[in-house]
Amino acid sequence: MKIGILAGESSGDLIGSMLIKTLSKLDPNLAVEGMGGPLMIEAGCKSLFDINRLSVMGFIEPLKRLPDLMRLSNDVCRHFIANRPDVFIGIDSPDFNFNVEKKLHAVGIPIIHYVSPSVWAWRRYRVRKIAKIVDLMLTLFPFEADFYKAHHVPCRYVGHPLAERIPFQIETLAARRALGIEEDKTYVALLPGSRHQEIRYLAEPLLLAAKKIQQALPDVRFLVSFVNPKHTAAFAHAKQAVAFDLPIHFFENRSHDILAASNVVIVKSGTATLETMLFKKPMVIVYRTSRLAYFLAKCLVHTPYIGLPNLLANKRLVPELIQEAATPDAIADAALHYLQHPDQCTQLQHQFEALHLELMVGVGAADAVREFMSTCSA
Repeated sequence: MKIGILAGESSGDLIGSMLIKTLSKLDPNLAVEGMGGPLMIEAGCKSLFDINRLSVMGFIEPLKRLPDLMRLSNDVCRHFIANRPDVFIGIDSPDFNFNVEKKLHAVGIPIIHYVSPSVWAWRRYRVRKIAKIVDLMLTLFPFEADFYKAHHVPCRYVGHPLAERIPFQIETLAARRALGIEEDKTYVALLPGSRHQEIRYLAEPLLLAAKKIQQALPDVRFLVSFVNPKHTAAFAHAKQAVAFDLPIHFFENRSHDILAASNVVIVKSGTATLETMLFKKPMVIVYRTSRLAYFLAKCLVHTPYIGLPNLLANKRLVPELIQEAATPDAIADAALHYLQHPDQCTQLQHQFEALHLELMVGVGAADAVREFMSTCSA
């Protein structure tokens, strides 16, 4: 089986790598090429294009990068039209992938899209476009599958791969030993995001909140992890400016370890909130962006929550502090509430356990792909 595949960011790289590994076990002759990051390449994907070219966010940045994104899209389409795969799988990055998928679908290449965009929350009209260009949608969450079925789009709820990858029982002390930090301290993890723009907007309020937490509880220590030295340096620069004496342990590419080691997590809205939930850690969800981007999002998004734990539970399990509400005082107060009320943390952890189990229930992405391919070849 020959698969064309395209992932555009680190979360897609992880999901794609897990899919490729499972499919490779089922089909020793599997050939995968397209665009992927280091994890997908390690799993066996021949990456023909640089994944960093799709590292854009928000509303404004993609417009600035539009010429390069259009060239990349054309290059990807030309390659797969000339070198037809048995199936093309677009992973997340919907604005880019849907454009590619539309062109490939028009020439008869079967299309699977893995990871649904948030059509249930905003721009619902996109479901009509999806129905025309996607032969099978693989969803990570059960409420997404319900949405697509209601709109007559072929879909499979496959569960979230992170629910399988992250252990159900978390070994906090083992994680602290692995990181080389003191085992008997209280730790708050600070996760401002994996992009430079996210660090730019969240570093200062998170650091100032951490100062207030440390003033209230002097024994608290803080943990951060970034994907590369550039992001580490950006956060360290902000720390030097506003919280130079704050006790922070810096790591790179150890986000899961610091989640396992922490007592409480302050985390930017996004996939990291799901990871935090799967590690069963009480969290404060924060989000800040430019005023224009926030204004546009507020006009377009129609959902009561932005955090995945709250969306999955369909109720406010954890606090969400968005834009002007994400002040250092508010962030610190929410984190301190957890640290000062351990009984409530225990209740929250039990709720996270139930959600973890729910996300492990699914047919599995590899099985769904193989079933789809057998239908196409029949």
